[in-house]
Amino acid sequence: AGRVTGPGWVNGHHQENGMENMTLFEVVKMGKSATQSVVDDWIEAYKHDRDTTLLDLINFFIQCSGCKGAVSGEMFRHMQNSEIIRKMTEEFDEDSGDYPLTLSGPQWKKFRINFCDFIAVLVRQCQYSIIYDEYMMDTIISLLTGLSDSQVRAFRHTSTLAAMKLMTALVNVALNLSINMDNTQRQYEAERNKVIAKRANDRLELLLQKRKELQENQDEIENMMNAIFKGVFVHRYRDAIAEIRAICIEEIGVWMKLYSDAFLNDSYLKYVGWTMHDKQGEVRLKCLTALQGLFYNRELSTRLELFTSRFKDRIVSMTLDKEYDVAVQAIKLLTLVLQSSDEVLTAEDCESVYHLVYSAHRPIAVAAGEFLFKKLFSHRGPEEDGLPRRGRQSLNGSLIKTTVFFFLESELHEHGAYLVDSLWECASELLKDWETMISLLLDEPMPGEEALNDRQETALVEIMLCAIRQACECHPPVGRGTGKRVLTAKEKKTQLDDRTRVTEMFAVALPLLLAKYCVDIDKVTNLLQIPKFFDLDIYTTGRLEKHLDALLRQIWEVVDKHTDTEVLEACSTTCHYLCNEEFTIFNRVDIARSQLLDELVDKFNRLLEDFLQEGEEPDEDDAYQVLSTLKKITTFHNAHDLTKWDLFTSNYRLLNTGLQNGDMPEQIVVHAMQCTHYIILWHLAKVSDGTSVKGDMVTLRKQMRAFCLMCQRYINTINNAVKEQAFTILCDLLLIFSHQIMSSGREQLESLVYTPDSSLQAELLNFILDHVFIDQDDDNSTDGQQDDEASKIEALHKRRNLLAAYCKLIIYNVVEINTGADIFKQYMRYYNDYGDIIKETMSKTRQIDKIQCAKTLILSLQKLFNEMLSELGFNFDRSSSAFCGIKELARRFSLTFGLDQLKTREAIAMLHKDGIEFAFKEPSPQGEGSPPLNLAFLDILSEFSSKLIRQDKRTVHMYLERFMTFQMALQREDCWLPLISYRNSLQAGADDDTMSVISGISSRGSTVRSKKSKPATASKRKLPEGEHFWCSLNSSSSSDAVWMNREQNVQTPVMMHSPHLTSTVLRDPKKMRPEDSFTATFTMPAEHRRGSGLMEDDEEPIVEDVMMSSEDRLEDINEGMDFDTMDIDLPASKNRRERTELKPDYFDPSSIMDDSVLNVSMF
Repeated sequence: AGRVTGPGWVNGHHQENGMENMTLFEVVKMGKSATQSVVDDWIEAYKHDRDTTLLDLINFFIQCSGCKGAVSGEMFRHMQNSEIIRKMTEEFDEDSGDYPLTLSGPQWKKFRINFCDFIAVLVRQCQYSIIYDEYMMDTIISLLTGLSDSQVRAFRHTSTLAAMKLMTALVNVALNLSINMDNTQRQYEAERNKVIAKRANDRLELLLQKRKELQENQDEIENMMNAIFKGVFVHRYRDAIAEIRAICIEEIGVWMKLYSDAFLNDSYLKYVGWTMHDKQGEVRLKCLTALQGLFYNRELSTRLELFTSRFKDRIVSMTLDKEYDVAVQAIKLLTLVLQSSDEVLTAEDCESVYHLVYSAHRPIAVAAGEFLFKKLFSHRGPEEDGLPRRGRQSLNGSLIKTTVFFFLESELHEHGAYLVDSLWECASELLKDWETMISLLLDEPMPGEEALNDRQETALVEIMLCAIRQACECHPPVGRGTGKRVLTAKEKKTQLDDRTRVTEMFAVALPLLLAKYCVDIDKVTNLLQIPKFFDLDIYTTGRLEKHLDALLRQIWEVVDKHTDTEVLEACSTTCHYLCNEEFTIFNRVDIARSQLLDELVDKFNRLLEDFLQEGEEPDEDDAYQVLSTLKKITTFHNAHDLTKWDLFTSNYRLLNTGLQNGDMPEQIVVHAMQCTHYIILWHLAKVSDGTSVKGDMVTLRKQMRAFCLMCQRYINTINNAVKEQAFTILCDLLLIFSHQIMSSGREQLESLVYTPDSSLQAELLNFILDHVFIDQDDDNSTDGQQDDEASKIEALHKRRNLLAAYCKLIIYNVVEINTGADIFKQYMRYYNDYGDIIKETMSKTRQIDKIQCAKTLILSLQKLFNEMLSELGFNFDRSSSAFCGIKELARRFSLTFGLDQLKTREAIAMLHKDGIEFAFKEPSPQGEGSPPLNLAFLDILSEFSSKLIRQDKRTVHMYLERFMTFQMALQREDCWLPLISYRNSLQAGADDDTMSVISGISSRGSTVRSKKSKPATASKRKLPEGEHFWCSLNSSSSSDAVWMNREQNVQTPVMMHSPHLTSTVLRDPKKMRPEDSFTATFTMPAEHRRGSGLMEDDEEPIVEDVMMSSEDRLEDINEGMDFDTMDIDLPASKNRRERTELKPDYFDPSSIMDDSVLNVSMF
């Protein structure tokens, strides 16, 4: 049918610059035309033929929903909206659940924007004429209201978005009308108040008529808005789809902000308040952002008092929301509430936000830091206006004190860095006022001023250090951030400027601070970390050498007065940083360091002579002097090379005397071992980099071996601390001086390789078994403090370190892999304490040697089985907890082999071989006719049968039959069940094997047959005459016997010596020939072969048995299904006219409001 069209439209389609005609949907989708011009063309066409043009607009909404159908002119004229919607529902393409608003990609994101813009521009351009014709808007609102009640999600989503944007556009129109009415009223009042002689009656009539027209338009717009609000919003703000609910809440926030006179009241605010309990985070987030827009405006915030009093507790609780984004916006909203009025939030409300400055999630912490800053630091009294900018009497001085008080009251004193990071973005200028901090620490308080006490000074020093670190490193503390980000040019300049300020300020102040707090451990430890942030060039360029000398003297004083490890380590680290050869101050610092160490070494040698004199009993004072000096030397030796002082002889003598007499204080022995360890490592470093002299290699070798023997002897002493230290150091030395010391082109160090003998390996293993795999109550290392939870955790941490030290020896092949059997067998029993370490050890061991790892695993099971036999006897119950525990451990071991059976084929086969041999190794103690002693082990071995490929199951079964007699095959008693179940596990899946088998072998060659005995075809490969791809397994074969021949590259594994696949059970075992023993090939393609390198790239994954609960998934599925109006999938049938009319939806608050999202800990 022909249409009367306007400019830019041809037959109902938009025409752009002569391009091909496009529908309104295509124009908006392409986005090439300006929305303004598209709307203007549509309005012009509407003026000529409103029915046809309005039909285009209706089809535009239908197409935007993803519906392939179209409303015809006939349908538009003769059918009701409900009938049209039902018809469109039947024609909806349901092959995909996607529709334009849900499609991903930049084009569809832009479409959503264009779609919203089109509606807004359409109303704006029609606001003076067409919008009041009582036809266009009524038709559109009626259509969108009907579509928004559809059961089809696409219709409901698209129409709700369109209706809400339409409502927003109408709100703008209503706002303009309200403004115009106010202006007209003022003009009318002004004209009427004039004296009669000057009053223009015709103007009064015009203004009165204009006001009447504006009022009528206002009423009509309000009717439209009421229709949309009651017809769409009231139903859809509780829709089953979270995105639809979010659209409604977002738009009502816009209405209240734009036209507050009409919408900012409790009648509309209640919907936002109710929806703050929504189950979905995105909806709760929209509620908070909508409220932020209202509270940001001071004028609007005063009208929210009733709402705030009603829903304040809910907002406060949302700061602990399980969705981080929601929690951040809740804190920001509370900050705006705080700015609008100090009296709304109680002290308890504020405290619930304060502690979030220590949250591990940085956006939450920063938002809480801003709240804290606004609450505590932003209020200035008139008495503070005249204070100086810097110094302890300044405003910053009082604010810094407030920060210290807050830090102490939070009782999280080890987390100062997190507090500083939280406040950094809003209070960096305050935190970088180091001049005031120094003044608070050094200057005497003014009369009437309350001085900081010791705890407060300690807290201030820590905050000062954290602020310096934050300024110089420019990244948040550990746990807050994914990594170091790239700094901008401005940030780099700020960083350099801050570092320069820190150096210039603290180069002068730090010696004074150290002098004042020299005896305070906490303060000195923190103060000594400041120099590592210095720019050391400034000492020279700023002529600050005298302050450097003062700092070095104070470090000397601290070393002399303290024996605390943390303080000494801080001194050592500071000296190491200052003693940098790249800076001109190196010689000055090196001389001071040498003088300090000379004095310490001389003192130690002098004290040691007196301490070790024969015939005299050393008193406690002498022992303390030796210990404190040795402790200082050991701490410095960690970071500094002291080899020129030749400390090995004196330390070795001290250790040897301790062994001979047995009365050496444990701490002296511990530190002597540690010091000797550092001596050897520094000696090795010099030998490795080629700076040593001739003979140093021989000296190092002698010293290292002598020290290892000394540690080995100390492992057998009584004192636990000494034994643990000796064990840890010995493991480290064995690892360092293993065969890997020659890697990376260091073959010249071959003479230093030290391989532990069997006795040493046994001692190390026994130490682990005696000191690691023990019950918590049996651990006496905490000296009676077992009731203290912290001491238990510390003891467990210590035992984990001991186990990790030994497992590294297994992983790096320093000790035999099979020694890991005693470790692996503890996997289940000590899973909670050491499961991760043992599991990782198994994984790394498999990378070294798959077969040896498998043999170690089966050996660990054999050890547990033997232990069970010795405890329960050979007549044990196979349902006992001990046997079931071994079987469960075997199941766990089986899972670690992963899913790729080809990669683990040889290892699994060797595991079965060893298991079978073990099961038949010992005869029955009850005589002939009874099962072998270890036969029940086959029940454990069956856990690994699923890891065999099908042809290998038959092969292993044949090997099993070799150990069986004819009578065994006929037994059916309970005691023979392990054999029966194991055989069944090997036969499962083996009969349907599709691989080729060898029916026989002779000198003339072998014939290949399929399992259906079809004749061999030309495509079947014949094996070369007399060629064997396997080797025999004799009963006397040792663990290193070759079972798998890996020299050939046959694509199809074959099995031989089974002429007619006849079971050997049917034969007389006495008549079996030796050559009838089980033999097989396990040849694999080259691409499946694995190397035995330590870091193998194609390591098979370790698969744990993780039981996954479906409860959470069910909750997610059922979460939004409590409404009558919901998202449904229509069947593919074309007969859809039988559907009943849609029911109206009823509001059930519990279906979308759930308090389970609250009170989720952030830590």
